[in-house]
Amino acid sequence: MKKHLVFIVNPRSGTSRIKEIQSAINTTLNQEEFSYELLHTKYRNHGTNLAKEAAAKGAFAVVAVGGDGSVNDVVGGIVGTQTALAIIPRGSGNGMARNIGLPLNDTACIEVINRMQVVPTDIAFANDHPYISNAGVGFDALIAKEFTKSKKRGLRAYSWLVTKHLWGYKAPEWKITVDGKKLRERAFMVNAANGQQFGYNFTIAPQASYTDGLLDLIIIRPFPKMLGGGLVFRAMKGDLTQSRYVKHYRCREVTVSHPELQLMQTDGDAYACNNKVTFRVEPRALGVLMP
Repeated sequence: MKKHLVFIVNPRSGTSRIKEIQSAINTTLNQEEFSYELLHTKYRNHGTNLAKEAAAKGAFAVVAVGGDGSVNDVVGGIVGTQTALAIIPRGSGNGMARNIGLPLNDTACIEVINRMQVVPTDIAFANDHPYISNAGVGFDALIAKEFTKSKKRGLRAYSWLVTKHLWGYKAPEWKITVDGKKLRERAFMVNAANGQQFGYNFTIAPQASYTDGLLDLIIIRPFPKMLGGGLVFRAMKGDLTQSRYVKHYRCREVTVSHPELQLMQTDGDAYACNNKVTFRVEPRALGVLMP
């Protein structure tokens, strides 16, 4: 009996790209081993519902075709099931794909699927909302919200939003509990990372691993805004945690609260929250098809 694949495509990838994906499936997918169907999302979080239905029907894997937000949607539907996650990166940053060494090429990604190498992978949660790479509060959540509203995509649009909001942003003082230890930190952002990247090779948590059962808590303290470029350079080099403005903890659960906290981000998508966010990790909760 053939193993069934459900490809879930974000239509924002564009009509021509969808045709390219279909062509790559036709030429590369081992159709003696796999059957498949190609579905399109029609609204926010539709991918979660489609993935949940696929898992309920016993699909071998759901293939997220899109960016980190699309991956996050699919994870929400299959976490804790026997259905695996595969990725064809079609987004702007493609943080998880880059982190696990997945090629940014449709045909090569389908070849990864053909090899069926499933790796048990940790999944994290922010207020019980699953995410695979990173989630946080503070400046990153603000930029995620603004990026969602923007009609433009890509690194240039993201960089423009960061520059626009950086100078006027004031870092709150957060109450933070790290595996029971209570802290107070004035922080530009507080990020609980399961994977290493935001995307674009911007490495927020260079020591993070998808298979260690831990979160990497990154606290970026207030810094002279003129030095923001230096922090970006460190992130691109992969040594952000060596900065004197960064604190790093490894933990299983983190709670962050502030009376005016109303916004968090998970894998680049902004969500409302109410004064408090709890981040936790569930080890080996999802199989992922990796190179």
